[in-house]
Amino acid sequence: MVEASGAALHADVAVVGAGPAGIAAAVHAAERGARVVLLDSAPRPGGQIWRHRSPGELPPEAAAWLDRLRRSDVTWLPGSTVVDALADRTLTAERDGRPLTVHWNALVIATGATERFIPFPGWTLPNVFGVGGLQALLKAGVDVRGKRVVIGGSGPLLLPVAAALARAGARIVIVAEQAPAHRVYRFAAGLWRDPGRLLQAGRYRAGFMRAAYRCGIWVARVDSAGSALWVTLTDGRRVWTEPSDLVAVGYGLVPSVALPRLIGCNVIDGRVLVDQSQRTSVPGIYCAGEPTGIAGADAALAEGRVAGLAAAGAEPDGRGPRGAARRFERRLDRAFRLRQELHDLPDPDTIVCRCEDVRLAQIDAGWSARQTKLYTRAGMGPCQGRVCQPALEYLRGMAPDAVRTPVFPASVATLAACGRIPQGDS
Repeated sequence: MVEASGAALHADVAVVGAGPAGIAAAVHAAERGARVVLLDSAPRPGGQIWRHRSPGELPPEAAAWLDRLRRSDVTWLPGSTVVDALADRTLTAERDGRPLTVHWNALVIATGATERFIPFPGWTLPNVFGVGGLQALLKAGVDVRGKRVVIGGSGPLLLPVAAALARAGARIVIVAEQAPAHRVYRFAAGLWRDPGRLLQAGRYRAGFMRAAYRCGIWVARVDSAGSALWVTLTDGRRVWTEPSDLVAVGYGLVPSVALPRLIGCNVIDGRVLVDQSQRTSVPGIYCAGEPTGIAGADAALAEGRVAGLAAAGAEPDGRGPRGAARRFERRLDRAFRLRQELHDLPDPDTIVCRCEDVRLAQIDAGWSARQTKLYTRAGMGPCQGRVCQPALEYLRGMAPDAVRTPVFPASVATLAACGRIPQGDS
């Protein structure tokens, strides 16, 4: 792996995203002799799931893949945020505040997923995080020793985050899963088909065994009193509060599909449509991992392998990983389907767009996403709707608006470089 410099690069295969899917795609394409350029906004490869401070903190599989990437001929562009994709097979990215262009013959999109938030009173208070957000802070070195932590929301991510926090010295007060117990237990029982996942889940639960893991419970609100947070929990019948220092609440993951939507790839039910070779509806463009559906790291690695080989012109044997991955995704969706009561979490004064400080009462239930942007600026802040849009889609049934350049906020110089504003304008 070579870290590149320069304002323009040419690639047989460009890969956007350096999580498991992107790493697998880049490595397999490079090993077939393709010139591969790998871009990611993070300073190190691994994505959110393999984010780390030192190699010793990684699971063996992750360490092996990262070592394989290091030994490859992949050209690595850390700190590169893709902001535009042009019709002439050119990506425009911003790196260190400067524009960068990558010309490609084939493109693999492996942009991962974002955390889904459902606003509730108090979710914008200091020391209230998303589950993935607190996990990222922990991996970055935040000290949680002795801190009381309430974890709530839904999905398998609650388990590894609770285990990691407990291992780092935090005191887990409760892990509150909103899905009812019978659905969660049925999902767990079905893991006998996948003993690796079952063993992993057992290890995670053992990591915070002293704390309660309760199903059918959700965080209704958080209040601040002095240096403490008071977390109101409910099961729909009774309501109680727990004191805490940190709160983490997240309701699963949402595929990151802004870039493929910008390019014109078919997206159905929030997922990029691909065939058995991970080809999208746009010639020369492939997609792998979470943008095609949330199915975990194993599926992402398998899909990345297929996409990388296909993008390099070496069609993989067999039917590919789509069937097994999608079956697991459907089981996840059934087990952790969000309950109806969560629609009532925000009150009229609850902020739903943090970037622009827009409250729920300011948004008419009949508005489209475009109307909401025009009237309130919700979705037009630095996150470009990544936080509020999935929340409003859930709360209001609001379909996503069209994706426009830049996909991420960018400097004027970068926008000029991709031709979106005339050169010399200010």
